[in-house]
Amino acid sequence: MIGRKIQRTLLGMAFVIAALASGVAQTASPAKKTTAAAKQKSSVQEKVAPAEKQKAPGTQQQDLAAADIKAIKEPPLPAFHPQLPKRIELSNGMVIFLQEDHELPLINAVAYIRGGSIGEPADKVGLVSVYGSSWRTGGTKDKTGDQLDDALEARAARVETGGGLNLTTARLSCLKGDFDFVFNVFNDVLRNPEFRQDKIELAKNNLRTGIARRNDDLNQIAAREATKLGYGADSPYAREAEYATVAAITRQDLLDWHARYVHPNNIIFGITGDFDSAVMEKKLRAAFESWPKGAPYQQTKAAIDPAKPGIYFVAKNDVNQSEVRMVAPGIRRDDPDFFAVEVMNEIFGGGFSSRLFSNLRTKEGLAYAVGGGITAPYDHPGLALVQIGTKSGTTAAAVQGLYREIDSMHTQPVTQVELQRGKDAILNSFIFDFDSKEKVMQERMTYEFYGYPADFLERFQKGVEKVTDADVDRVAKKYLIKDKFAVLVVGKSADFDKQLDTFGKVTTIDITIPEPGAATSTSAPAASNPQGKALLAKVIEAAGGEAKLKAIKSLRRKATLQLKAQGVTVETESLLVAPDTIRTALNTPGGEMVMVTSPKDSFMSMGAMGVRPMPDSQKKETLNSLQREIWLVAQHAEDPQYTFTASGTEKIGNVEAAILDIHDGSQQWRWYVDPQTGHILRAQFEAHSAQGPATDVVDLSDWKTVDGVTVPFHQEVTSNGTPAMSITVTDLQVNPPVDPKLFEKPAEK
Repeated sequence: MIGRKIQRTLLGMAFVIAALASGVAQTASPAKKTTAAAKQKSSVQEKVAPAEKQKAPGTQQQDLAAADIKAIKEPPLPAFHPQLPKRIELSNGMVIFLQEDHELPLINAVAYIRGGSIGEPADKVGLVSVYGSSWRTGGTKDKTGDQLDDALEARAARVETGGGLNLTTARLSCLKGDFDFVFNVFNDVLRNPEFRQDKIELAKNNLRTGIARRNDDLNQIAAREATKLGYGADSPYAREAEYATVAAITRQDLLDWHARYVHPNNIIFGITGDFDSAVMEKKLRAAFESWPKGAPYQQTKAAIDPAKPGIYFVAKNDVNQSEVRMVAPGIRRDDPDFFAVEVMNEIFGGGFSSRLFSNLRTKEGLAYAVGGGITAPYDHPGLALVQIGTKSGTTAAAVQGLYREIDSMHTQPVTQVELQRGKDAILNSFIFDFDSKEKVMQERMTYEFYGYPADFLERFQKGVEKVTDADVDRVAKKYLIKDKFAVLVVGKSADFDKQLDTFGKVTTIDITIPEPGAATSTSAPAASNPQGKALLAKVIEAAGGEAKLKAIKSLRRKATLQLKAQGVTVETESLLVAPDTIRTALNTPGGEMVMVTSPKDSFMSMGAMGVRPMPDSQKKETLNSLQREIWLVAQHAEDPQYTFTASGTEKIGNVEAAILDIHDGSQQWRWYVDPQTGHILRAQFEAHSAQGPATDVVDLSDWKTVDGVTVPFHQEVTSNGTPAMSITVTDLQVNPPVDPKLFEKPAEK
């Protein structure tokens, strides 16, 4: 959408520049003969009023150039008749489109395969995303994904797969001379995927990363929650993958999905490029026609349960901006109102000259970005969506502004100027959407996929041209109804110019990310067992004894962190103060970063980055790490909220370690204890990383005694089985002086 707006602006600029160039050339070039144009120019000059005759020559030329521009008549747009691809249907039901394009020696192809995330089980949302990612990277039965990478990269070729709402895709791109090789790889991936477990885990980790970070961005929150309001949180059109649903996805699920959907009668295959259609058809028939049919595709009926009109609020207190979304039902693309709605969208909120942009951004200065209109998907109703980004202090004014502009579409009829400008903007930019044969072919494939007429693309231009101002006024009154909108505001309410209840009852939406669930956590036992208490006593004694550990109020620890994935070494200094305060300073290549977690405030600060709140997940994990410190555990040895359970043994290296499970009421972790020395050999716990929930394993070694307290000076950390970091303690102080100012938030610059 942004690209289209830029193209429209450039197109308009090009037209003006060309016209100006023409006008300047006309006035500046000497002419030996008096042409008709020169006579017309002379006539115009003779009619200039006396006062105007005294203008400077340059000013007169500018006026004449402007007159020339106004005199230019725009020719009507030619009829749009794109070169449509050749359609072939094989005996097994596969549909193939062939589109020759000899401009470059390249060939591109794509397979649209019916069946997408709309059909995922509710308890395995994310399955199609994992499937699409690991289908190609997981390789085939004969080649790993990495081997395919090497073979394709040597030819500057690509074979890729992906997943979407209604379909999955497989694509290829290559030089003409490499087609036979690349097509064989493509066909092998299409029909013989292996879904190797390491690539499945990589895809799942990417999803977990997205889940962990999905509340970081204001726009992402607003877009996601507005979609949920429009369709219902449990609708396939709006639901989100969660840690638990991603964890539930197995390799067998991916194999079953492939076996269910990847059949020739479920595939539309399109190919474009530098080839002879007769030769290519023969190759494709040889490759695909003997492929037996599969079970017919059954369209999933997706539920839609929109929220009631009203005011909805999501609190995000680490921003100074607000995002507002107004949501109501939209239409399908085959609705008779579609073309009128397209023009109405352009006039109302589609570009720089739209009413929303002109009034709320340009004139009133209320918006960073503003727009709106009615979406029209191919196979299900879209949404009427109006949006604005504004300062926190103008949030209520922005909501009022959107309401006012919606009302104006009812009370201020569309003018002929607006109508023509809107239609021109759509039609003049139309070519940029279909400026290649490949784009035309893929559009034709889309119509085939959703059962639209083959000439729907050609109908678009005619449909827009026929729209009248009365049509636009009618659909505006039909779909832009203020009382039908659910209004979502995301931001910091304390900074709003007016509270949202000014507009009615406010429903608060909780966007807390659910924990992984029972599948990855263990409930706490009702009480400690005697063996667990005895094992804890042995650990405490080995660490310096009960009296020493209970006397600790604070620790200052300097260490060197080697981050394995990044290949970076960082010097750190941490100050830990019981029971719930930590300050860590990291000497990074970009300068010192300070992270503070305390009951009063939790924040991060670093040079140009300034000061920003610490994400809730990071704050929680920081506090959890403090509670797992040996000395703090010792101070809770008799706390009834804590349980200590001996759970058998497990070999760690050459030691048959005793297992001690600890639960503090909010988290559980496991220590593997050397029964001879009482030292902890390994700690294991569920953590929250940037990639989402992870099983962290920490191997402890190099135990040293400082001021009577014995602690490990070296740790090796792995996360989800991958080496994450090495930590080497370089200095340790027990009960150092603590300056409270160290935990104060720096002033904003």
